[in-house]
Amino acid sequence: MAQQEAKFKVIGTRPIRHDGVDKVTGRAKYGADIDLPGMLHGKVLRSPHAHAKIKSIDASAALALPGVKAVITSADLPDLPSGVVPMGELPMNPRHLSLNVMARDKALYDGHAVAAVAATSPHIAEEAAKLIKVDYEVLPHVQSVVDAMQDDAPILLSDLRTSGAEEKSDKETNVASQLRFARGDLDAGFAAADEVVEREFDTSMVHQGYIEPHNAVAQYNPDGRSTIWVSTQGAFTARDQTAMILDIPASSMKVVPAEIGGGFGGKISVYLEPLALVLSKKTGKPVKMVMSRGDVLRATGPTSGSHIKVKMGATKDGKITAAQIWMSYEGGAFPGAPVGAGCMTVLAPYDLENLQIDGFDVLVNKPKTAAYRAPGSSNSSFAGETVIDELAEKLGFDPLEFRRINGAKEGTAQPAGPQFGKIGYIETLDAAQNSDHYKSPKPQSGNGKKRGRGVASGFWFNAGFQSSATVNINSDGTANVVTGSTDIGGTRASCAMIAAEVLGLKAEEVHPVVADTESIGHTDMTGGSRVTFATGTAVYEAAQDVVNQLKERAAKVWKVEAKDVVFQDGVVSCPSDEKNEPMDLKELATKLPRTGGPVSGRAQVNPRGVGPAFATHVVDVEVDPETGKVDILRYTATQDVGTAIHPSYVEGQIQGAVAQGVGWGLNEEYFYDENGTLRNAGFLDYRMPTCLDLPMIETILVEVPNPGHPVGVRGVGEVPIIPPPAALANAIHNALGVRMEELPMSPGKIAKAVIEQG
Repeated sequence: MAQQEAKFKVIGTRPIRHDGVDKVTGRAKYGADIDLPGMLHGKVLRSPHAHAKIKSIDASAALALPGVKAVITSADLPDLPSGVVPMGELPMNPRHLSLNVMARDKALYDGHAVAAVAATSPHIAEEAAKLIKVDYEVLPHVQSVVDAMQDDAPILLSDLRTSGAEEKSDKETNVASQLRFARGDLDAGFAAADEVVEREFDTSMVHQGYIEPHNAVAQYNPDGRSTIWVSTQGAFTARDQTAMILDIPASSMKVVPAEIGGGFGGKISVYLEPLALVLSKKTGKPVKMVMSRGDVLRATGPTSGSHIKVKMGATKDGKITAAQIWMSYEGGAFPGAPVGAGCMTVLAPYDLENLQIDGFDVLVNKPKTAAYRAPGSSNSSFAGETVIDELAEKLGFDPLEFRRINGAKEGTAQPAGPQFGKIGYIETLDAAQNSDHYKSPKPQSGNGKKRGRGVASGFWFNAGFQSSATVNINSDGTANVVTGSTDIGGTRASCAMIAAEVLGLKAEEVHPVVADTESIGHTDMTGGSRVTFATGTAVYEAAQDVVNQLKERAAKVWKVEAKDVVFQDGVVSCPSDEKNEPMDLKELATKLPRTGGPVSGRAQVNPRGVGPAFATHVVDVEVDPETGKVDILRYTATQDVGTAIHPSYVEGQIQGAVAQGVGWGLNEEYFYDENGTLRNAGFLDYRMPTCLDLPMIETILVEVPNPGHPVGVRGVGEVPIIPPPAALANAIHNALGVRMEELPMSPGKIAKAVIEQG
C-alpha cells in the first residue's frame, strides 16, 4: 500500500463508516420501520401449486371480515404488451414483470401471488387472505432444465418463442433464448490436445439470503401523485418498474429509499410495491406490506440452477487448445436467466484460440430468477474451473502455474470478442502463489479424515451505467455529498472519501446522503459492482466542479484571474501575487455569501471505462469420507481491486462474498418435492453458513489501477463469489480423489461419491 499512501491522503485509509452510529444504535430506518398515520397493512395470497389454471377467485368471505378494507387481484392491474426494456443490470419485460407480481390466468410456481388484502392490522390481513377461495385446475409441472427442454414438456407461457435461434420456429417452447460465442477451429484444437476432459455438472437454485425481507409502504394521493418508501437496490429502478406495471407516469411517483438489510441483486426487481400502491389507491390510506421469510424464499428472485457440459483439451506443455461449453440455466417461470453473463465469464481468465460456448435460458415452474452477485458466473465457473484443475492434474502441472500459462493479459480476447485493457489476472495468481497460505505445507490427513487444497479463479466484467451526484459546501467549510445510490457495501464512505480527496478535507468532514428520486438526478441501481466506479466518478466530477467554483470565488476576493488561483489539499493560493495570503476551505467558505452565494457542484455520468475484476482463491479442507462433512481449515482470497478506496470495506466485500460462495458450494439449495412445493422455505432448513462454518477469511488486495476511472477504481463486490464452489470442489478432490459434479456438495452427495468410487 506504500505507493498508494504516497499518492493519496484520504483514499486508502480506513475511517469509521459514516452511517455506523445510526446502524448500531437502531436509529437507521429500514423499510419495515416506516409508519404513517391511518396506515393499513397488506398481505398476499400465494398459490400452493407449481402450475395451475386459475378458474375463479371469490373474495367475498375475506371482504366480510371486520377490519378488511380491500382485496385486489390481477383484474386490478393493466394488461401490458410483451417486449424487452433495458433497465440497469438486467433487461426486463414489462408483461412478464407484471405477471410475476400477480398471476393472471395461471399460477406458474409455488408461491406465485394470486391476490392481496389490505386490513387494519397485519394479522387481520393474513386471516383474510386465507378466506379467499381460489378454484385451481392443477397442471403438470416441470422443474429441471433438462426436462423443460424436451418436446413433450409442460409449457409455461404459450406465447413464448425462442429468440436467438438460427431457424425461426412457431413451436411452443420453454427455451426463451439461446446464444453462442465461438472462434477458431474446435476440431483442430481438440486434435492437437494430449489430454481431453469431458464432464457434466448440475447446480441448484439458491437464494441471496439477505436478512431483511422485502417490504413497501405506499401512499396514493387524490391528486394522482404517490410516494413509496422501500428497501431497494435502486429507487429509480423501483419507481420505473412500478410505474411501468401500473401504466402511470414515472414522474407522478416519488420513491424514498430506506436503509437496506442486504440485497446482493435480489432487491432490484419489484414485488410488493405495485400491490401496495394499488391497495392504497383503492382504500385511500397508506398501505404497508412486509413479506414473511417463507414468502421471500418461495416468491422472490433466487438465482438459477443449471446443467452444464464442458469439454476441454490441452497439450503436454500446458497450453489449452480448445474448449467447448454447453449450458442451460433456469429462468424460473419467466425469461431472464443470467446465462449470457455465464457464457461471457466462464473462460474469460484464459487466452484461448479455439472455443465454442452455447447458452440457453429455460423456463421451469420455480420463482422468476433475479441477479445474485456476479449472476450466472458462479455456476459456469464451477464447471470450467473444475475441468481446468483436472487438466492441470492429468498433465502434471501445479494448478496455479497451469492457469498462469494460459492466463489472460492486456490485449487478450474475451469469450465475447472484445480485448482486455489493463487487467490484473496474472497478478492475482502471483499473489496467491506467494501467499503464506500457498507456500505453507499442504494439510496432512489423519484420524480417518482426509485433507486437501484447492484453487480456482474468477472473472467479472463489472458495470458502469448512469449516476448523478451533487457536492455542496457548507458554511463551515465541510461538504455534503448527495447521490442516488443505495448503500449496501459502504458506498457512502467511498463516495465521501473521493470527495474528501479532491477537496482536501478529512473523510469525517464530508457528509454523504442517499436521496429520493425527486432530490437527485437519475441514478441506476446499486448492482453490477458499479457504485464506487460510476457514482464515484460522478462525485469526483462534482467535486472538481466545486474546486473550479472555489477558485473563481477566491479570485474575486483577491481581484485576480481565476486561472492564477491554485487549489491544493483544501487550500487556495495565488503564487503569482504573494500579497494574497492562502486560505483554507473553512476560511473561504465564510466569504462565499459575498462572492456569489452558495457553492454546489454537480455531475451526471454514464462512464464507459469500466475496469473488469479477477480473483484467485486458495482453500484447505478436511473431509470425513464416512459422513461427507467438509470443514474449511483455511481460506485465502486474492483479488485485483484497482484502487482500494476504503480497504476495510473491500476486505469485507470479499469476505462476505466468499461466505456466500461457500454456502453455494457446500449447503445451499432449493428443495422441491414431487408436487413442486418448496420444502425448505425458512432459514432453519435453507442451510446458510454461520460463523461456526467458516475460518477467518484471509484477503490479499492486489491493486492494478483502472485507467478508465479518475482514481483507478474497479468494482469489487461480485467477483469474489465466483471461485469458492470450484475451489472447494478441487480441494475435495485433492483430499478424496473424487470429482464432484453437483452443487451443493452436501455431505450425502460426497459420501455417495466416495462409495461409488470404491
